[in-house]
Amino acid sequence: MLDVCLAGTSGMVPLKDRWLTTLYASSDGHAVLIDSGEGTQVALAAAGCHVKRIDAICITHYHLDHIGGIAGLLLAMGNAGRTEPVDIIGPPGLVEVLKGLLIIAVPPFDVTCYQVVGSDEVICRAGKIEIRAFSADHVVPCLGYTLTLPRKPKFDPEKALENDIPIEAWSLLQKGDSVKIGDRIVDPSLVLGEERKGLKLLYSTDTRPTDTIVEMGKGADLMILEGEYGTTDKIDRAIKWGHMTFPEAAELAKRSGAKELWLTHFSQSMPDPEEYLENAAAIFPNTVIGYDGIRKTLAFED
Repeated sequence: MLDVCLAGTSGMVPLKDRWLTTLYASSDGHAVLIDSGEGTQVALAAAGCHVKRIDAICITHYHLDHIGGIAGLLLAMGNAGRTEPVDIIGPPGLVEVLKGLLIIAVPPFDVTCYQVVGSDEVICRAGKIEIRAFSADHVVPCLGYTLTLPRKPKFDPEKALENDIPIEAWSLLQKGDSVKIGDRIVDPSLVLGEERKGLKLLYSTDTRPTDTIVEMGKGADLMILEGEYGTTDKIDRAIKWGHMTFPEAAELAKRSGAKELWLTHFSQSMPDPEEYLENAAAIFPNTVIGYDGIRKTLAFED
């Protein structure tokens, strides 16, 4: 299972009832955080997200509402008892940005930086969660991310019996471990069935619509996209500043074949995004207007 929580949903500035957009996703005690604007540690606490569990922090770009809370977050993680290393991923320039931030915040754990431009390769993992990045289309270099949770093939007891594998070895093979039985080494593939669909989440804010978002989001269980503006009458501003409207985000979800779309990163000029839900739902019916603390557990299909 993959537990997902949008702890904040505001764009550009934190509001009285809306923290800056940040995503927390966890599985089996390991978590990934995407973006950390000012006050992120407060937003996470309010949403019940455990900062000690964060193994990786993914930064989309270096505007203040996405990076300004890193120093406070790292200190909060240390204060919560985090001592294990943490990976931080971002566009080129990450090392220089962190050098400045770590002057005022020295965490009690090692930090590894991954400067990437986007690809389909796994950059790093948080537990079993695989993190990939792709290039977005903003006014500065920007990344979107996919978080995937693979699923092991189903164990086939009939194959195990046919190959004279004792029952006490089944659990190890089911976990994916090779087992020595007598003089032979038994590979798990001998007793496992076909590959099974895992879980996929795509997150992309501060971007114009791109074909890459569609391709990376193919078959996503959940897409979380920015909805800076609720209507198409703000399209000129969206194009100028590298953002999306509700209808544009919905079209991307439709084209990708995603199961569900959450909208986030709302302009402060839009105090009630729910008023504009129909602008997205008319294109992609399973659209949800994000709010601080919204959460969902993605589960494997039977």
